[in-house]
This record gives sequence, structure tokens and C-alpha cells, in this order.
Amino acid sequence: MINKRVNSIQEALEGVQDGMTMMFGGFGLCGIPENIIKELVTMGVKDLCCISNNAGVDDFGLGLLLQKRQIRKMIASYVGENAEFERQMLTGEMEVELVPQGTLAERCRSAQVGIPAFFTPAGYGTEVAQGKEIRNFNGKNYVLEEAFKADFAFIKAWKGDHAGNLVFNGTARNFNPAMCGAATITVVEVEELVPAGSLDPNQIHIPGIFVQRIFQGETYEKRIEQRTVRKRQ
Repeated sequence: MINKRVNSIQEALEGVQDGMTMMFGGFGLCGIPENIIKELVTMGVKDLCCISNNAGVDDFGLGLLLQKRQIRKMIASYVGENAEFERQMLTGEMEVELVPQGTLAERCRSAQVGIPAFFTPAGYGTEVAQGKEIRNFNGKNYVLEEAFKADFAFIKAWKGDHAGNLVFNGTARNFNPAMCGAATITVVEVEELVPAGSLDPNQIHIPGIFVQRIFQGETYEKRIEQRTVRKRQ
């Protein structure tokens, strides 16, 4: 059995350089690779192109990289919770590519399974389709979208084993599975790391073949993006 376990987060991020394209799993603040993001801030890598459903909040998640001006380009679907993101986008400090959420997921999955491009009706007739090939199938127009090309995919899972097999917890499954194997190197941080063979094969969501490096994260804040409560009666 191939052992994907690394001894430290520094070893997990070996090879990360300025100017790289990186995928970040998660949806909102759910299932984001918290430890990896903090380490990237510490490393000070810059000019990054980040692919993520969203950009976190001002002081957490990818918002930490935004604060340090480490992101050159953001490819995302929803960015409404981050005031610093909005500021950098409107001032032209950062390039932004907004992608329909389903298209974002499929561009990840296509990269994962080796499909170079696909046609989708999403975005036809809007700015999303500008400069892209349009084809008509059965009387309906479709936009050609290319699979992502990323250097690293950073994933957060609930539990994993030394062989890289992964189990996600609830909605933290989100974009994480589609990004596994969708980049040259997939790095996974888990809450619990167990020996190979410890996981029930029927419960594994992503097999280890899609993972190159795995380590156990130290702490997880697991913040709630927007806490809404009802007043007591």
C-alpha cells in the first residue's frame, strides 16, 4: 500500500511557488482547508490564481490571503461576503473571473477525469459566454467551457487514511470531492488520520488514487459564515 502521509504541513506544501494556480475546496466556510490557508499566508507566496466557490470572509478562509494581497486572480462563483474582495475587484487590484456554480463544479470534475472541455447552456447570452465557442445542439445553444488547469488542489476531509482514502462529513463534501485529482498535486488535511485499512470501504467517498499528500490538521475553528438566531419568546 502506497503511503501518502506526510509528517508536517511544510512537507505537504513542498513545491508551492509564486504565481501558481490553486484549487481550494469548501462552500462558504464549510469544509475549507483552514490549516493550509494559514500556512500559505505564513509562507508569503504571492501572485496566486485561486479557484474556489467563494472567497471566504474578511478575516478567515481565503480572506486571509486577500488581506496580504497574495491573490492575483480569483476564479469563483459567489463572492458576496467579503468586503476586501469587493474593494480589490472594483479598484482593479485583482483580476476576477465569475463562473456559474454548476459550471465551476463541472470544470473541476472534468479536470479530475481527464475531459478537456464540455458544452453547457449556462451563461449563454451573457458576459460569461463572451469570446467562447457556441454550438447548437437540438435547437439549443451551448457554451464551450474548458477544464481547469491547476498546480495544487487543497482539500479538507473529515477522516482519511495513510493511503489517501477520504471520508467527508455532511455538507463539507461540497466542492472537495470534485477537486480531488483535478490538479497536478492534491494535498488533503483531515481532522482524523488513521492507518490504511481502518476505513470501511463502503463509506469511502474518494479513493486514495486521487490524493498525493495527506496530513492531520492541528486545529479547526469551523466558523459559521452568518449566524442567524431567533429571539427568545
